[in-house]
Amino acid sequence: MIIAKLAYKSLLNRRASVLLTLFTIAISVMLLLSIERVRIDAKSSFSNTISGTDLIVGARTGDIQLLLSSVFRIGHTNNGVSWKSYQYITSQRGVKWSIPISLGDSHKGQAVLGTTLDYFSHYRFAKKQNLTFNKGHPFTAINEVVLGSEVANKLGYKLNDSIVISHGMGNTSFHHHDDNPFKVVGILNPTGTPVDKTLHIPLAAIDLIHGGKASHEHEHEHDEHNNLVGHPKQITAFLMGFNSPLYTLQIRRNINQYKPEALLGIMPTVTLKELWEMLAIVEKILLLFSAVVVLVSLLGMLTTLLANLSQRRRELAILRSVGARPWHLFTLISIESLLTTLLGCLVGSALYYLVIFSASGYLQSHAGISVNITMLSYYELGLIGVIMAAGFVIGLIPATRAYFYSLSDGMSIKA
Repeated sequence: MIIAKLAYKSLLNRRASVLLTLFTIAISVMLLLSIERVRIDAKSSFSNTISGTDLIVGARTGDIQLLLSSVFRIGHTNNGVSWKSYQYITSQRGVKWSIPISLGDSHKGQAVLGTTLDYFSHYRFAKKQNLTFNKGHPFTAINEVVLGSEVANKLGYKLNDSIVISHGMGNTSFHHHDDNPFKVVGILNPTGTPVDKTLHIPLAAIDLIHGGKASHEHEHEHDEHNNLVGHPKQITAFLMGFNSPLYTLQIRRNINQYKPEALLGIMPTVTLKELWEMLAIVEKILLLFSAVVVLVSLLGMLTTLLANLSQRRRELAILRSVGARPWHLFTLISIESLLTTLLGCLVGSALYYLVIFSASGYLQSHAGISVNITMLSYYELGLIGVIMAAGFVIGLIPATRAYFYSLSDGMSIKA
């Protein structure tokens, strides 16, 4: 206890250099914890983009390409699925629900998705969470649109505003469907998924704005719900849910062997896992970057301790002259390095929470990453433990040098 108290006072006496070292360690700890938290939560958010969907069916491309185009609105597929095939497949035994989606149009760079009311009933994200409305309600007429939260915030739209859809994806379009404006009737709550950046219109509206017949011409054949569906020739893809996992495997096999047209059925959870495995190199790079930052800060602490040790040889010699043993000096320097590392980790953890709390809203709205502000996990505590151990081991180097300083060597140094 006496040595620990002496180490504490010694650190206070050299507070300028100690604070610099402590700050360096704190920054490295903050970066390590922040990068790890964002990495883990990014993976979680990525996986939570779609939940509770058993199959995604589209034209035969690649599993990942179909997932990216249909769920993440990244890229596009050259072919679609005929409406006849959609109706046949979704009428099979064991199908609980289905959601047709049609992509290809946009509004000021934001994706437009044609679908049915089943989208708002059955689409799930995160841990099987439903889509909920911040304002308004689902579309009930062919000329109505429901906005994702980011579309409404970014473009400043509110209920009853009029919107014109453009043909093609991206910010630049040479064809605007001015003759078919849409009225905003609903704005969804944030989900942290591509839904936030999407405009949702009735499937029948997609056909109408591209020159098809309005569904009201067929009112004698369809009820109000189907009036919003229309008679599309084809769709981009569709999502399916089943009564049992056995149906999922059976119908997926039938889809992949479907004769009338080349279709592909993918299980989103499996494909998401494959996609993240492809991105594993990015995870490793982030982890390596974090480790390098920590290592540099610890090496900086070592440099500071060794530099201070040369200036403290007279101090150590005086301690020896009043009865301190070599192992006392060894323990003193070791405790000083351990205390510095401990304080650095504590300050770094506080900075980590400050940064995560400040950046959580930005990450949610701009990157779709839902950051969980929780107590440090066992894994994160383990990382701090590794830093503490590394700081202690590095502190043994100057401690060992102090151990071998002789009394005469210290007393012979000139002022």
